[in-house]
Amino acid sequence: MPTHYKLFTPGPGDVDEDVLLAMSTPVLRHFGPDYMEIYRETLSLLRQFFQTHNDLFIIPGPASALLDMAIGSLVRSGEKVIIGTNGFFGDRLVDIANGYQAQIVPFTAALGEPLDPQVLRRLLREHPEARVVALVHHETGTSILNPLRELAAVVREAGRILVVDTVSSMGGVEIRVDEWGVDVCITSANKCLEAMPGVGFISVSPRAWELVDSQPAAGHGWYLNLRTWRQYAAEWGSWHPSPVTMPVNIILAVRASMRRILRGGLEAHYAKYARASQIVRRGLENLGFTLYAPEDTASPIVTGVCARPEFSVHELMQWLADERGMAIGGAFGALAGQIFRVGHLGKAAEDEYLVEFLTAMEDFLRHKGCEVPPGAGLIGLDELQTDLLPA
Repeated sequence: MPTHYKLFTPGPGDVDEDVLLAMSTPVLRHFGPDYMEIYRETLSLLRQFFQTHNDLFIIPGPASALLDMAIGSLVRSGEKVIIGTNGFFGDRLVDIANGYQAQIVPFTAALGEPLDPQVLRRLLREHPEARVVALVHHETGTSILNPLRELAAVVREAGRILVVDTVSSMGGVEIRVDEWGVDVCITSANKCLEAMPGVGFISVSPRAWELVDSQPAAGHGWYLNLRTWRQYAAEWGSWHPSPVTMPVNIILAVRASMRRILRGGLEAHYAKYARASQIVRRGLENLGFTLYAPEDTASPIVTGVCARPEFSVHELMQWLADERGMAIGGAFGALAGQIFRVGHLGKAAEDEYLVEFLTAMEDFLRHKGCEVPPGAGLIGLDELQTDLLPA
C-alpha cells in the first residue's frame, strides 16, 4: 500500500475518524426515501456554511468541474468576461473561459498582492458589455486572501454577475453569499469542510439564473450545464434530485464532518484555522524563515513561506517525507522553488500535529547545520494558549 503521510498540504487534509467511519457504510442508492433524507440534511448543513437561500446543488467531481459549469452556463462564445488573476487558480479561470472562446478582460494583481476593488470598478466602467466577473477568494497558489466582500460590493454596484471560487476558503473564513451578493459560489468537500475529494457544491442566485436562461440552450453540453441540474431538481426532486449517480458514501462523510463542525460552531471553526496559522507563522519566523504574504492579506488556511539559501524547497519536502512522514506543499509556475506552503486543514490545525511539524522543522534545520535552540519553533504555542480557542 502507498505510504500515508501526515498532511500539511493546501488540501486535502487528514480528516477525523468519524468522517472516515461515515464513508465506510454499505453502498447506498442515490434515490428514494433514505437518500432523500441524507440529501435534504446535507443541503441544510451546507446553507449554514454558504449563508444562502439560493439554489444549491451537490455535484460529483472536482471543484474545477463546477467552475467550468458556472462559466460555461453564464458566458456565451465571444462574450467578454472579467477574470481576476493573481495566482495559479485565477489563471485556471482564464483557461476555463478560453475553452468557451470568451473574450477575457484581465483583472490582475502582482503575485503576492490581493486584487484591488478600485481596479475592478474601473474595468467595469470600461467594459459595460462584460456581464460576468469571476475570481478566486483564497488564491492557494500564493496564500493570499482576496477581499471578497469589497470586490462583491463593486460588482453588485455595477449590476453584474459575480462567480467566486471559494474552494479553499469556504468553512475556513466567514463568507456571506446572500448578504455580500455572490451570485454563483463554488466550493469543495476536501478543504475546510474537512472531508474527502469527489464532490463539490455550487449556489446560484436568481440574478444568475436570469443570465443563464438568456443564453442559447444548445452548444454547452449536458452534464456541466446548470440548467440540467435545475431541471432534475424540479422534476425529480422528491425522489431523485440529480441527473447522475451520486457518490452517496462521500456525501455521508461530508455530512458527518459538517455536523461535527457546526456542533462546535462556525466561529470556533474559523478561530481554529486562525490560531493554527498564527502558531505556524510565528514559529517559522522564529526559526529564521520569511513569510511570503504580509499579515494583512495572508490566509489563515494556508501559510506561504519563502525558500532559504541553505537548502532547496525540494530538499526540505523530501526530508520531511522520508524522515518524518509529513507532506507539505510546493508552489506553481513562477513561484516554483521560491516558496513552500503549509496547510492548516483538518488535523493539521490540532496541537499534536502543530508540535510535530514545528519540531520537525527544527530538526531539519539542525540536520542542515543551523543552530536552533530547542523548542524555538514552538514560540507560537507558548504565546497562543489553547484556552483562546472557543470551547
